[in-house]
Amino acid sequence: MNTVRTTVGESTDEESNGARKVAVVTGAGSGIGRAVAVELLTAGWSVALAGRRPEPLAETAAAAPAGAGTALTVRADVSRPEDVAALFGAVRDRFGRLDLLFNNAGTFGPGGVPVEELPYEAWRHVVDTNLNGAFLCAQAAYRQMKEQDPRGGRIINNGSISAHTPRPHSVAYTATKHALTGLTKSLSLDGRPYGIAVGQIDIGNAATDMTAGMQTGALQANGETAPEPVMDVADVARTVRHMADLPLEANVQFATVMATAMPYVGRG
Repeated sequence: MNTVRTTVGESTDEESNGARKVAVVTGAGSGIGRAVAVELLTAGWSVALAGRRPEPLAETAAAAPAGAGTALTVRADVSRPEDVAALFGAVRDRFGRLDLLFNNAGTFGPGGVPVEELPYEAWRHVVDTNLNGAFLCAQAAYRQMKEQDPRGGRIINNGSISAHTPRPHSVAYTATKHALTGLTKSLSLDGRPYGIAVGQIDIGNAATDMTAGMQTGALQANGETAPEPVMDVADVARTVRHMADLPLEANVQFATVMATAMPYVGRG
């Protein structure tokens, strides 16, 4: 896949001098990724918006208010090493440094499929996107943050409530989200000597297209289908921004933000 770049907004002297913080947001074309990207842009960050389809990325960039930070849209499939290399190369060429990676791209895979019926191709697609993609982006960010001057930066991985406990028929998604927790811990440990802070946000029932069906009915552990409450995705975006705005001497290692009454505590 060729990587296509489009710059939205004009660079400023402040940005050229490195005063603006620079972020990469993967899966920025919709849902949580879009909300976080717009939150950061509104706060004045320069943000590279990464995703597989250019049109939704352009819509995300257009959703930022006038006077926001600069958006760079980059078409990239995070499961492809060549796309990830091109993405971070584009960020380095355009902005000169990287302060934040929000590792957000992910897929649930086919819903409602029992483990014995899940095709290997579907399993592999979820693993390639959720885990391998997160690793490739973290590795590229880590390399840049280690070598840049001033050194350091922050990586925030989008875990999930499923990083703690599964939903029925979610073996691929749950396995990758549990693995993402191990990735977060390992990256956090290895990043200490270089001023690279790594944390994880575990999100439950944010109102996005991906969770639209939950309010009408979601399969529960007892086999029943029941509606579940959702929360405003803007609350997730504000939490990510809080984590991102901390000085590198401080780190939110793990944060859980969820709809208050969702069936998580006591699920199953």
